[in-house]
Amino acid sequence: MMDIETDIVVVGAGPAGSLAAREAAIHGADVLLIDKKAEIGSPKRCAEGVSKQGLIDLGIQPDPRWIARKSNGVRLVSPDQTSVWLSEDTIDLPESGYVLERKVFDKHMAMDAARAGAKIMIRTRATALERTDDGIVITAEHMGEEVKITAKIVIAADGPESHIGRWAGLDCNTKFDNMESCIQFEMAGLEMENNNVIQLYFGSVAPGGYTWIFPKGEDVANVGIGVLKTHTDKTAYEHLMEFIKTCPETQHAQPVEMNMGGDPVGGIVKDRVGDNIIVVGDAAGFVNPLTGGGINSALESGAYAGIVAADAIDSGDYSKKNLKEYVKLTDENIGKGYEKYKKAKEYLLSLNDDELDKIAHEFAKQDIDEISPKSLIKLLIKVSPKALLKLGKLF
Repeated sequence: MMDIETDIVVVGAGPAGSLAAREAAIHGADVLLIDKKAEIGSPKRCAEGVSKQGLIDLGIQPDPRWIARKSNGVRLVSPDQTSVWLSEDTIDLPESGYVLERKVFDKHMAMDAARAGAKIMIRTRATALERTDDGIVITAEHMGEEVKITAKIVIAADGPESHIGRWAGLDCNTKFDNMESCIQFEMAGLEMENNNVIQLYFGSVAPGGYTWIFPKGEDVANVGIGVLKTHTDKTAYEHLMEFIKTCPETQHAQPVEMNMGGDPVGGIVKDRVGDNIIVVGDAAGFVNPLTGGGINSALESGAYAGIVAADAIDSGDYSKKNLKEYVKLTDENIGKGYEKYKKAKEYLLSLNDDELDKIAHEFAKQDIDEISPKSLIKLLIKVSPKALLKLGKLF
């Protein structure tokens, strides 16, 4: 058995975990980053869309090696196929976006953590957690050998099905009603009307969520779906296959990769810090409840966690009270709008296909000069009297 001691152990080398490790190491802590996979970033578990400006704000310089496609707009499609195009051809975008190659991006982030001084152990699966008088011990399996990792602080970045937070006594798991079931194909041979625009399809095509096409090349895209099991008796796979067969852009495409998993869309969990522990990324629900996007917010949560954890190491105070600075930072900078977006999503879920079509018809007539969840909610209120009653107090 191997025994390791460190200031901070980060469990999970996704974007949130790697950025947490990088920031903690930059701020002087001894950091160990572990991941259960043999290859960081594989398999991917998202549509790979990200905000360019969001990356730059976190000190992540765009690199052609992990940018599959620049997206310059959005196409919203209602059940009757009414399209609302929001692109650089018609409006000024506040920021451009990228569709990533996550398998490359995640490794890039882990390498940045390593360059900052963090140690990395792959094929290291956490199997248990126990508290001691002065920290936490993570038991893990590394290359078939048991490892005991003693740390003053654990950062749980182990995804939406997080075990670490629960093992530490936190109520940090997303409830079933708020966990979207997602499946996605990376496909070749699509016949896209515009292969630089992200496409989102709403209504009964994806009960409780939406279907997406995120372009990654001339005829390559991620084609996926997220549904809430409380809204349908069919599987996400069945809904996606129906969409692929009927959508003109995907009818002749072929899959080269399949990914599946859960997407927590219930908002940020409240119980995300405890003595000696911080929970980040999907594990803490840092996913926009309206859009289902989580890469940028996961990265941001990881950055705050790494800084707060390193400061705690420096002060010698690893208590929940001291680590609550992380809650303050994430509430102020990420969570402020999430409750509004959650209510907006609940409103959209109350609409049937006919109502969605009517709203799309009105959207298509409007002059739209900004793209953001906030601006789209404001427009929704403008075109729908029902939305005014439900959402009028949000802004």
